[in-house]
Amino acid sequence: MVRRAFSLLLILALAGIFFSILKGWTPMTELSGVARDYVANEKEQLGAMNLVTAIVVTYRGLDTLGEVTVLFLAASGVAVLLRRKRDEAAATVKIKRAASEIVTTGASLLSPFIVMFGAYIFLNGHLSPGGGFQGGAVIASAVLLLFLAHPDYKLKHAVLNIIESFSGFAYVLVGLLGLFLAGGFLDNRFLPLGHFGSLLSAGAIPVIYVLIGLKVGTELATILENMKGRAL
Repeated sequence: MVRRAFSLLLILALAGIFFSILKGWTPMTELSGVARDYVANEKEQLGAMNLVTAIVVTYRGLDTLGEVTVLFLAASGVAVLLRRKRDEAAATVKIKRAASEIVTTGASLLSPFIVMFGAYIFLNGHLSPGGGFQGGAVIASAVLLLFLAHPDYKLKHAVLNIIESFSGFAYVLVGLLGLFLAGGFLDNRFLPLGHFGSLLSAGAIPVIYVLIGLKVGTELATILENMKGRAL
């Protein structure tokens, strides 16, 4: 009884706080501070049609580096926690019923197109909504589809490790090139900005997003395989 009364009081207190916040809230009618500077100068400074991309990849490049690092640590943590011992590999429980032929055929046909769509998303991240994280997640969804259709499907870890290591190293290298050749870490202007709105524009932003997309895709695919192996 006391616990229920305390929970009710807590809910009422939170409701009162949110009500006071909403009561005094007024919508913004114009940009202010840093946001106004981003909108006014991004086209000339960075040359990306997608303003969000310019902010995330360059103006807040260190934040993006931190997000990539967190994802790498998460993938490593999942691999450690769900890793099976060698003597447990032989005791894997078999799937009672395999996926239907329609599912397996559909997965085999759709997976390449899903991967292509993911690549399109991070290749055009500086031109339209999307980017490295989104494209990498789409690529990982193709891997998930293959796992659902083919429970015994195994990834080639040697290839994944090479892609992940190369993309992570190249990402940091591009950031350092921006630091020494332009205005700061991950500054895209050490490469030509190109023609505004074209695929080869916005300096190094397309390169950065390709590297992020590959790294995110491989790390999420590794997480999915580790979780699948634990579930079987």
